[in-house]
Amino acid sequence: MLKEVLVVEGKMDTVAIRRALEADTIETGGFTLAPYTLRQIEAAYQKRGIIILTDPDGAGERIRRFLTERFPEAGQAFIPKIQATANNDVGVEQAQPEAILAALAKVRHHDYRPQVEFTHMDLFRYALNGSPQAAARRDALGAELGVGYGNAKRFLERLNHYGVTREEFLAALAKLDNIGE
Repeated sequence: MLKEVLVVEGKMDTVAIRRALEADTIETGGFTLAPYTLRQIEAAYQKRGIIILTDPDGAGERIRRFLTERFPEAGQAFIPKIQATANNDVGVEQAQPEAILAALAKVRHHDYRPQVEFTHMDLFRYALNGSPQAAARRDALGAELGVGYGNAKRFLERLNHYGVTREEFLAALAKLDNIGE
């Protein structure tokens, strides 16, 4: 049983989680986030800790940002979009148990005293911005590092706020670049 409570968007996300592992979940019901739901999340956050696992889409990102502001020490788990897509739908509920377990194995925590390890120059240098393949490279690298996908600005923020080290970054890049060979 997972110690932390997983915060997901809907009932089908809970069904998908339970296929992968035994864990308690709280469903946000989308971005509505009723006061009762927020109180539930607050209680779980205080007693057991929470891990935010929202869909890898725009709505999921908005929910994640809102919850992260309110619960800054929450764990962050990301399922890559490619692994959360089936039947022309994107979401946690579409992910296979292996993808859910992999995301939970790479949980990150937001650091409000961020390091400034990475800059925009790093993104350009490693073809993560300003190149035709930049979005695909950020997506693959974000999956490997467990920080999820984001545009260049958000990706840089996640690298610096989620404690990614230069060594982790370079090792993940090397792995990414070797896959393409």
